[in-house]
Amino acid sequence: MTIEQAQTTVDEWITTTGVRYFSELTNLAILTEEVGEVARLIARQYGEQSFKESDKGRELGDELADVLFVVICLANQTGIDLTDALARNLAKKTQRDATRHRDNPKLTGGLAPAPTPL
Repeated sequence: MTIEQAQTTVDEWITTTGVRYFSELTNLAILTEEVGEVARLIARQYGEQSFKESDKGRELGDELADVLFVVICLANQTGIDLTDALARNLAKKTQRDATRHRDNPKLTGGLAPAPTPL
């Protein structure tokens, strides 16, 4: 599924099954909740926290899909073409970060420069 197809599919789902879009502010709150669920699951799967009974059976892919769904809802209701927005964003990052990550000793195994005293 392309991003364009995902935006169309979510819009069709919202207007048939979901009745209507929640307001942008409500969707922002929902997005925050969903990102929190991703963080909670990652903290338990990859971090030091242990699972609670209520966490068991949750899948990271499903939680990430919840985040993506709400992002698509926000894009749809604010008139953003995510395909175009992502292409422009990647072009910006490519130009801005052409050598930044490649030259970062933290990423290449070298030593980070010493902090500058105040």
